Amino acid sequence: MLGVALGNVVRGVPLDPSGYFFLPLWTNFSPGGQVGIIDWYTLLVGATAFLALAVHGSLWVVLKTTGSLQDRTRSFGARCWTGSLVLTLFLSAASFSIQANVMHQFRSHPWGVIFPAVAIAGFIGARILSSRHRDTPAFLASGLYLAGMLASVAFGVFPNVLPANTAPDLSLTIHNAAAGEYGLTAGLWWFIPGMALAIAYSIVVYRHFAGKVE
Repeated sequence: MLGVALGNVVRGVPLDPSGYFFLPLWTNFSPGGQVGIIDWYTLLVGATAFLALAVHGSLWVVLKTTGSLQDRTRSFGARCWTGSLVLTLFLSAASFSIQANVMHQFRSHPWGVIFPAVAIAGFIGARILSSRHRDTPAFLASGLYLAGMLASVAFGVFPNVLPANTAPDLSLTIHNAAAGEYGLTAGLWWFIPGMALAIAYSIVVYRHFAGKVE
């Protein structure tokens, strides 16, 4: 569902001039015209996200276990990686076709190619490192792939927050959807200590559960 929701953001929704929209669960499974939440494109994004996270989770289990469970999980992750490769290629081509702003962004800001480059490096690195049983770097490389893919999506739809698939002028952007200056400033000052606490908590938890699971 995370992937399907992300697919709706990339594809766009039928926003009206007041910024509202309604989507049925599905219509004719086409990503154009009267769209629904589920169509072939959003299902493709969902399947790609599912396999990408299956690879990532598998690498984590490999990192934390030993013996037959580790071996079986490594094999499972390798099969998911192959499927993820196929779907990522299809998804990339489909995204350029369905969301015109993606091509515009990469043409007008060529430096943005660094984001898909990071994703490619992480994706290939995860497979090579895992095959060599370098489990910690493989897991980190998989995280790099996920970060690169999400950054590529954000760069491709920018400055849109939620594109309109009816008329681009109706899209919600970082400008017309932003909160007031006071709200943004107050949110930032709460965000900084809040994230510091979340990071500190994560470090404590991961250090506490470090090492292999017996």
